[in-house]
Amino acid sequence: MFELSAGRPRRYRVTRDGVTAVDWSYAGIVVDGVDLGAAAAGVERFNLLGTNADYAVRGVHAIAHDHSNDATFRFERFTMLVRAFNDGIGLRFLVPGAGTRTPDEATTFVLPKGSTTWSNDLHMHYESQYVKRPIEDVPAGDWAAPPLTYKLPGDGGYASITEAALTGYAGMALQADGHGGYAARLGHAHPVSYPYALRYSAEDVLRLAKPAAVTGEIVTPWRVVIVSKDLNGLVNSDIVHNVNPPPDKTLFPQGIDTPWVKPGRAVWRYLDGGDNSYEGLKGFTDFAAKLGFEYHVVEGVWRQWTPEQLKAFGDYANERHVGVLLWQHSRDMRTPEQRKAFFELCKRNGMAGAKIDFFDHEAKEVIDLYDALLREAAQYHLVLDFHGANKPTGLDRTWPNELTREAVLGFEHRGTWPWGPHNTTLPFTRFLAGGADYTPTVFGDRRRETSIAHQIATAVIFTSPLLVYGGNPQSFLDSPGVEIIRHIPSTWDETIVLPPSEVGEVAVMARRKGRDWYLAGINGAGTRTVTVTPSFLGSGRFTASIARDDASGPATVRVDTAAISSTGTMTFELRDGGGFVVRLVASGS
Repeated sequence: MFELSAGRPRRYRVTRDGVTAVDWSYAGIVVDGVDLGAAAAGVERFNLLGTNADYAVRGVHAIAHDHSNDATFRFERFTMLVRAFNDGIGLRFLVPGAGTRTPDEATTFVLPKGSTTWSNDLHMHYESQYVKRPIEDVPAGDWAAPPLTYKLPGDGGYASITEAALTGYAGMALQADGHGGYAARLGHAHPVSYPYALRYSAEDVLRLAKPAAVTGEIVTPWRVVIVSKDLNGLVNSDIVHNVNPPPDKTLFPQGIDTPWVKPGRAVWRYLDGGDNSYEGLKGFTDFAAKLGFEYHVVEGVWRQWTPEQLKAFGDYANERHVGVLLWQHSRDMRTPEQRKAFFELCKRNGMAGAKIDFFDHEAKEVIDLYDALLREAAQYHLVLDFHGANKPTGLDRTWPNELTREAVLGFEHRGTWPWGPHNTTLPFTRFLAGGADYTPTVFGDRRRETSIAHQIATAVIFTSPLLVYGGNPQSFLDSPGVEIIRHIPSTWDETIVLPPSEVGEVAVMARRKGRDWYLAGINGAGTRTVTVTPSFLGSGRFTASIARDDASGPATVRVDTAAISSTGTMTFELRDGGGFVVRLVASGS
């Protein structure tokens, strides 16, 4: 439920079933240094009919539900649009006018006292660990990269703050006020990230620190608050996608089912060894074919090849039904001429798409580059993977050729921290915004304390329509769990978050693709026993292939088979950083 106060300044509150998710907070927008909401008077409210529709989506489930009650609040100088869903709200501002003006943020979010927050800062631009704190312990000035997830006091459930439909505007981060609230801040006000300062000039840093102007009507992205009584509702929320427009039928005549934008799994020679020569990378294409994977992501070494080698590489992959994505620095894609030259190179050499890297900022100039890349890549029927990126905001509904983006502390990083607590936090924080290219499933030393079973399980738990595996494909082929790995899909028809899931402690999910189910769990710190009754299976019997922690140590995995029905139980003893995966195939399928 969304409430707007009658007094000045205008304040709003978000509740669900009588529980406050965002306490009275300020709703407003600044234009050319003037806060238009500070003296907003003469509000007129127009209630719209709302929405009630389903549409196809990729990732957590196959069909999204868009059901809302919508309202328009018209003030003297601006309009606020509100969409109220059963699981949260979205709000945005429209400021009519012509010419060039400079917008800025004024909206705040006050969290209820007693809330527990999980946030990561902007130092590594969306690639940091999440810190768990009571809201009362979050100091003034502390930065949070959305989504900001928090557990409401008592049995109030969970909420998460993020943004959606970010286009033609600077991205939003959140800054704490030290009194339980966060203020929205646009890209120019964000502290420059370490990756951006490392890769770009001082002149670039100064330019992007200036507020960006907008020509014509000002239309902000949606500010979204997801609210749910449990983690299952949080993970399955469709709000971020609902407030984005559908695909352009001229570019995507069949929407997300347009044949050239197909999701899939990918091999990637970068993290876990393997020959990086031309012939060695052809071998990685062979690995993809052996595993039944659809893609091969090739890093910048391709630029050392001759034109003849590049064409032969593309032909070799296509003969094996493997699509190649070529890495490219975003700095080399800033102009229309640069983009045209690169996309034409990809097309004439038979590449499926590209991995564009090193954006590292949320200024409007950078957001505009994402839009241009997606639009122009679609004209060449190329799919994209964004790295060094900001959070997704649901625009993969509008641009289905965006298969995934990074914006996560994943396996590209080597750290001394334990991975288990981090991995069990991500499904309920970063992944609420959309798919993430974590590059999971590594069997080498990079996995640290996590077990092989945990590593296989992350490929099920972590959502990414382009599921790029970080591990050496030979290690998969040599693993007793190889048949499970071969069959893990990159998109799902249904997802259920199961007990005893808790943020940062343990994540257990059942996910369905067609008639087959996958049951997976990953553990944080300590040991625990997880028992699951698979009532989600319904009638019938299933053959289960089970990968679980082995008593001999985390570097080995035990694989068994069993017959399972919905009335049975499965019990898993999880080690510190342990996990399990069960592939359930319906008998007779």
